[in-house]
Amino acid sequence: MDLAHILLLIVAGLVAGAVNALAGGGSLITFPSLIATGLPSVDANVTNSVAVFPGYVSSVVGSRADLAGQGRRLRTIVPTSVVGSAAGCALLLLTPARAFELVVPFLVLSAAATLAFQDRLRGLVGHPRAMSRRRQMLTLQIMVFVGAVYGGYFGAALGVMYVAALALVLDESLNRINALKNVLSAAVGLVTLIVFAIFAPIHWGAALTLAPATVVGGYAGAKLARRLPPRVLRVLIVAFGTAIGLLLLYRAFA
Repeated sequence: MDLAHILLLIVAGLVAGAVNALAGGGSLITFPSLIATGLPSVDANVTNSVAVFPGYVSSVVGSRADLAGQGRRLRTIVPTSVVGSAAGCALLLLTPARAFELVVPFLVLSAAATLAFQDRLRGLVGHPRAMSRRRQMLTLQIMVFVGAVYGGYFGAALGVMYVAALALVLDESLNRINALKNVLSAAVGLVTLIVFAIFAPIHWGAALTLAPATVVGGYAGAKLARRLPPRVLRVLIVAFGTAIGLLLLYRAFA
């Protein structure tokens, strides 16, 4: 990497950390930034997964108060997220890179769309569909597993998707759902870190440049959350993600 690439990744990490703190979807910034440095799409994806892990851990620490009383639930769903993320990692590493190049534009566009409708989806919090406890747990496990597979395979805007999915099932406050999301994201991140560190082509220079920047950006973003309208930032990220998704789609089929 040259100096320009290093500066690009530092700025991308700072902005992505702030975006995750304010609205979610920071990987829509870091992933294409890694591609802009010249990394192939699969290499950029695994490097990004490793780089954002510290931010997940700091999010868990910051939301630990809202995890009170949820220990039993976590003990039930965290193993599911571990298995799902391992499956997603295997899917990424065992399928051709061309398959990833064809799929990832649609994943980016889906993540951008999920972020665009985040408020509407979060409006369902506190009004879960009427279902028995057994059906609720089964549905929760399925959602956690599917989300973890997605996180292991690609993962951009995983947190946004988890909040939307959990809100459909759990009759909990948004803060408590967000805390659950943080733990699940961290579990997925830990699995991807271990698997990719052993089997995948991680570009450690890029990862070690991004990681501290995302932590600093997340801290600053939390401080700025009360001043900057999240809706404005969300619109910018959705537009950016849509543009990147369309560009990747063009590159995949050109």
